[in-house]
Amino acid sequence: MKTRILSTTENDIAEAAGIIQQGGLVAFPTETVYGLGADALNAEAVAKVYEAKGRPSDNPMIVHIARASDIGQLTPMLSEDIVNLIDNFWPGPLTMVLKKKAGVPDRTTGGLDTVAVRMPDSEAALELIREADCPIAAPSANISGRPSPTRAGDVIADMNGRIDAVIQGDDCRVGIESTVLDMTGDTPVILRPGIITAEDIEAVLKKEVKYDEALLKDKQGEDGDIRPKAPGMKYKHYAPKADMVVIEGQRDKVKAEIERLKGLNERLGSKVGVILFEEKAFVEAAHDFFAKLRDLDNEEVDLILAGALSDFDGVGFAVMNRMLKSAGYNIVKV
Repeated sequence: MKTRILSTTENDIAEAAGIIQQGGLVAFPTETVYGLGADALNAEAVAKVYEAKGRPSDNPMIVHIARASDIGQLTPMLSEDIVNLIDNFWPGPLTMVLKKKAGVPDRTTGGLDTVAVRMPDSEAALELIREADCPIAAPSANISGRPSPTRAGDVIADMNGRIDAVIQGDDCRVGIESTVLDMTGDTPVILRPGIITAEDIEAVLKKEVKYDEALLKDKQGEDGDIRPKAPGMKYKHYAPKADMVVIEGQRDKVKAEIERLKGLNERLGSKVGVILFEEKAFVEAAHDFFAKLRDLDNEEVDLILAGALSDFDGVGFAVMNRMLKSAGYNIVKV
């Protein structure tokens, strides 16, 4: 398959929309990461996404819409809380898990009776969805398990020859995937943390927001028989090609341990890369983390040493969720 490289011009977006309408696959920029899009209501098209990514078929996809009113195509649910979240966070990096309508294919939802929906804050993405005139199912546009792509070049590196087209847009502004919030129960539950935090949501809803147990430290790495309600809950995710270790503890001790391990492994002949963000640079860390993993892959390092961020901050917690999954929960405490 020859992959077309398109721009964000009106003509190229129209061409990409035509590909979606014909059951094809198009990667496109959003504010979070690049998505790999297919017509969410076309089960055969969605099956091609799983094939292109090498993605497990019980891993549900997020369905992207361009108008808040289009949510009615996907779910019968529209409570006051849901409307408040739409008013405050859409378009933006918040995905809501809702009961699905019968017309949404099981292939799109990983066989679940729920559907994950969001409205992206990217003009290119919104224009593509409007032009295609259908909801677009779009997981991250990478080989399953690899770091999510935040730059067009990352997408092309993984997907060239696997999909019909890539829309080359700007680098993604946020850099980690959207917050996924389960709204099907009495208490909202965060299934995947993101740049929109529990505190942000609580401030709007005036009620407690909980984290899914699978996100808690004592549960991390124990996938077992989880049936994921959101992308990234179950399988090893975001992994670089190199081995990766997360060093956790007091900042000065973390820096010293990184230097010690770096020197030791370099003396043994390994090429070592380091990811160490400023202590409270949580938003910067979110923006840069996946790109740094990709850059270190391109440098063909053998080992990545990453300094842990404080997870007392909501955004820090979201970045640590990705960091720990990238490392396969390989943690050194100092």
